[in-house]
Amino acid sequence: MICALMMGRAGSTGFPNKNIKKILGRHLFEYPLLASKNSKSVDKIFVTTDCPVITKVSKKYGAIHIKRPKRLANSKALGEDVFQHGYFEIKKILNLSEKNIEFVVLLMANAPTITGKLIDKGINILKRNKNFDSAVTTSIYNMWSPLRARKVDNNNLLKPFVPFKTIGNPKTLNCDRDSQGDVYYADMSVSIVRPRCLEKFNDGLLPQKWMGKKIAPILSWGGCDVDYEWQLPMVEFWLKKNGYIKF
Repeated sequence: MICALMMGRAGSTGFPNKNIKKILGRHLFEYPLLASKNSKSVDKIFVTTDCPVITKVSKKYGAIHIKRPKRLANSKALGEDVFQHGYFEIKKILNLSEKNIEFVVLLMANAPTITGKLIDKGINILKRNKNFDSAVTTSIYNMWSPLRARKVDNNNLLKPFVPFKTIGNPKTLNCDRDSQGDVYYADMSVSIVRPRCLEKFNDGLLPQKWMGKKIAPILSWGGCDVDYEWQLPMVEFWLKKNGYIKF
């Protein structure tokens, strides 16, 4: 059994109602559901939410609703706790044990840069590599190299966010964005995990402990979770490039 689990709550402090914003005639959260439905591998789709709109619309994709508890439906709730709660609810609903679930496809309502083919690609990676814990969509963003990252100190001056010596020899480093090799970001479009990652996610690596320790990349491009309004045109570009048309 392979289950997809999407999380998305009703509110958002930074970008209000981001999950139900529309692009090409669909809400953001519909794209992860559509990708799950188009996957050749996903057997069941679940949605954990406190949002009436997400609950209602997700039904047309065959999704089973999991009521998101109030303690997990606020800005302080961690995604890892929401995913783990949803996973345990799936086991109850289907009356299954950990051994009966092969993979869990973890999705976010505000991460629409996903397709059924990418989900299937990740699942195939894990089927071929039994020792891998998870597979996650990964995009190359060399313009966001740690070498270029800065923070503002107490004197209101820019300082390196990461000490240069952790990247290489400070005397030979340069500002060419490609000079240190490609920079891979887990773009949060999908995380496909083995149940053991959710059973004991404290064994996983930060910042997304639900991914476990042995994490394989599902190579993609331009993937992102939407947290700012200015990202919407970028997402629309991505969706059009991947064959989505206005609904």
